[in-house]
Amino acid sequence: MEIVSVINRPEQDAVMLDAAGLSLERALFPLIVMVERLGPIGVVDLASRVGRDYTTVSRQIARLEELGLVTRHSGATDRRVKEARITLQGKCATDAVDRARETMALALFEDWSREEFDDLTKLLEKLAQGLVAKPASSPPN
Repeated sequence: MEIVSVINRPEQDAVMLDAAGLSLERALFPLIVMVERLGPIGVVDLASRVGRDYTTVSRQIARLEELGLVTRHSGATDRRVKEARITLQGKCATDAVDRARETMALALFEDWSREEFDDLTKLLEKLAQGLVAKPASSPPN
């Protein structure tokens, strides 16, 4: 809980945006990163991944489009679905975020041994695979 709490703090996004040299509304930050990583991606899927209402995410994607960071096109498999795609300008922004994230991570792990870091990476990958394979469900009766 402590890790999730720290990661989800709004200040974390603000620090990351500042370190990346971006002046972007904090609420747009996770959206542009996900569009770059997962795009093209539909608004409903994106909203589900960030835990927001799709109408809110649709407005936020429209704002990213106004800023020239994403474009929206009809989906390849379903023309009714609008999918967001990163633009070259948006990719430059997420590349800056990646550089800032790497700098911050290097500082965080500077006192760790290579073995400790490798163990953490291996265990986090295992956790992620388990979360995907066995999503949370109601406890048995």
